[in-house]
Amino acid sequence: MQNINIKQLAKALNLSTSTVSRAFRDNSDINKETKERILSKAKEFNYQPNHYASNLREQRSKTIAVIVPELANNFFSQAIHGIERIAREKGYHILIYATDDVYEKEVSFIQHLHNGRADGIIMSVSGEANDHNYLNELTQKRLPLVFFDRVYEDIITPRVITNDYDSSFSATQHLIKQGCKRIAYLVINKNLSIGKFRMQGYIDALLKYNIPYDDRLVVDCTNSYSKNNVILKQMLTELKPDGVFTSVERLAFATYYACYDLNISVPEQLKVIGFSSLEIAPLLNPSLTTITQPATKIGIEAANLLFKMLENPESVDPNEQIVLNSKLIKRRSTELS
Repeated sequence: MQNINIKQLAKALNLSTSTVSRAFRDNSDINKETKERILSKAKEFNYQPNHYASNLREQRSKTIAVIVPELANNFFSQAIHGIERIAREKGYHILIYATDDVYEKEVSFIQHLHNGRADGIIMSVSGEANDHNYLNELTQKRLPLVFFDRVYEDIITPRVITNDYDSSFSATQHLIKQGCKRIAYLVINKNLSIGKFRMQGYIDALLKYNIPYDDRLVVDCTNSYSKNNVILKQMLTELKPDGVFTSVERLAFATYYACYDLNISVPEQLKVIGFSSLEIAPLLNPSLTTITQPATKIGIEAANLLFKMLENPESVDPNEQIVLNSKLIKRRSTELS
């Protein structure tokens, strides 16, 4: 049988070509009976849809971009896995961009994506600048954007985050209940949304247990392991904390390295807890107590939000915020000695 085109198929079904096209794209706005009738007739006529041509007409790349600060962090690799799972189910591919926490890279990636390379963006921000107006161009050009984990509070777009304040309060409270009275809080960017919320949880937990807040114990760190090693050795030597709470994964490693070099025993002399999705945390020596975010779930929720924006933009509130709960997992690094 000679192959027919979509117009001929639509005529045989007495339907519009757009209705037939929606059936092959698996749109939700077509009823099941109509879709089944279209697919059955297509099989009978040996009709094969030209998805590539359809994508061109719709200006769809069938690709979404994922922008993250780093790839080495276990949290982001797990979140990307969740995003990719949903994208694959939807027949999409993902492009991954790592900013290395460099604002200029973030801006460059966004500008690059305006050329139609992707249909939407899922992003965890770099946080190195206050001017985020370049992101407003996405709205004007109708490129959907979903934030996850790290967000810019002055940009109105859907987001998926975790209960950072509550988690930070719980982490600090756990150290206090384990006997710590001088707790250092390690942070890379205090002004970023997660930095602010996590720091406030730390401060409020100290207040609840009548432990004086000491600004010197809030330690600004960097993205450099070598620089952090110097900063932390100086802090541990001069301020002599009995507990350390790290707001990001890499600072827990840096604390372990500094303690090893200074012959500080964990948990006997210093108790350590940190935000981390590190799968080998139980295997560290000592095993690391963590606040573990549901990273894969965050990726899945962010991807589902983006596809809702792509498939039915009116169904998504620009202010929509999904908040997931992290989990405190107690291990040897905070045990009573």
